[in-house]
Amino acid sequence: MQRFVIVLAAGKGTRMKSDLPKVLHKVGGKPMVQLVVDTVKQAGVAKTVTIIGNGAEQVKDALGDSSEFAVQTQQLGTGHAIQMAAPLLAAEQGMTLIASGDAPMFTATTYQDLFNYHEQSNNAVTVLTAKAPDPTGYGRIIRDEQGNVLRIVEQKDANDDEKKVDEVNTGVYVFDNQLLFESLQHVTNDNAQGEYYLPDTLEILRESGQTVGAFQISDFGESMGVNDRVALAKANQIMRQRINEAHMRAGVTLIDPANTYIDVDVQIGADTLIEPNVYLKGQTKIGRRVVVTSGSTIVDSIVADDAQIDASHLEEAEVREAATVGPFAHLRPAAFLDREAHAGNFVEVKKATLGARSKMGHLSYLGDATIGTDVNIGAGTVFVNYDGMNKWHSNVGDRAFIGSGSKIISPVEIADESFVAAGSIITDDVPEHAMGIARARQTVKPDFWQRTPLFKKFNK
Repeated sequence: MQRFVIVLAAGKGTRMKSDLPKVLHKVGGKPMVQLVVDTVKQAGVAKTVTIIGNGAEQVKDALGDSSEFAVQTQQLGTGHAIQMAAPLLAAEQGMTLIASGDAPMFTATTYQDLFNYHEQSNNAVTVLTAKAPDPTGYGRIIRDEQGNVLRIVEQKDANDDEKKVDEVNTGVYVFDNQLLFESLQHVTNDNAQGEYYLPDTLEILRESGQTVGAFQISDFGESMGVNDRVALAKANQIMRQRINEAHMRAGVTLIDPANTYIDVDVQIGADTLIEPNVYLKGQTKIGRRVVVTSGSTIVDSIVADDAQIDASHLEEAEVREAATVGPFAHLRPAAFLDREAHAGNFVEVKKATLGARSKMGHLSYLGDATIGTDVNIGAGTVFVNYDGMNKWHSNVGDRAFIGSGSKIISPVEIADESFVAAGSIITDDVPEHAMGIARARQTVKPDFWQRTPLFKKFNK
């Protein structure tokens, strides 16, 4: 049976007090709605429709081609929102999951289990429920004496007896798709909010002779909705614990998991060691036996096996096997360190390649350049790549030696096994086996001390 999903993401989320639509606030490094869409797809969903309204274009841009979209111009309740998807889904045969874009904590396993239970039970609709330690604010699950679901009563419409019920609606359902859109035609807004409630379809279906069931999950925490910044922080804390435990069980050592921040899509190989206060973000991939020390931030980068990142910042960079970075280095987009290369303390690399076993130890800038293998670049070297209008590229050959304090004025070619004398400003090519030197001759003026104010100061 085909599986579909409708993700509700049209609300404004006023309690977030933000210009950003609520569903675009991040949990685990991803916008909440993207996390929901990605998770349900793991449960074998054939088509995803996201209901958008507030910040519609921003949400569309965030989700891209991972979803189709239906627009709810007026927020008139969940039932009204689902009706907006009718042109895309009403004719389909199968079962449809209803999920909320601000409830990112459900796992793919939960969605899979819910789909399977619904299919096996032949229900018209199956509600995902949980026992709540404090059910205040949640819709209560009202059952008959046989345990069948009669209806869901929202907090504002519940009487005193109904408010005592601790089994609550998580906001997730699986419907027979055809029956979903048929029953929505009979939903009214005769309630305290004047809205069209999706849960009203349950009573409509039951009264028409259909079976309404419930599937209860054991972890109430999965049902957590994010409505304000406090809940957002709590969701990130739970997600961080979930992510970190998964990596540790896969063979990664986290010295202090509570203070290690890893986004949901990050990949890490076994026997890698991560120290506290490390941030691994975006689509970062870390190999095996890597060491990442405290204070490092790695964003959308690749770090290969046996490399070491020491208190450094990487963004859209690649570090190959056994290379070392830092401390306090900055690898910017398109930086590439080949095998066993070294970019040391206070080194910056941007749109440049540092070849295998080449070393750039300290206080240097490498931009728009290709460095060969076994090259030594001395302290304080700057590749001067920008003339105020254009960026220029330089090449340094294998086994070349660049002395400390040099300025390489791009574009130049420094050939294999050539030398640049320390303190030089290189504006022309240096051929193979040659040495380039470009600095003024030293002049020594004797007895200069006696001519200075310092002489008078210390010889009173």
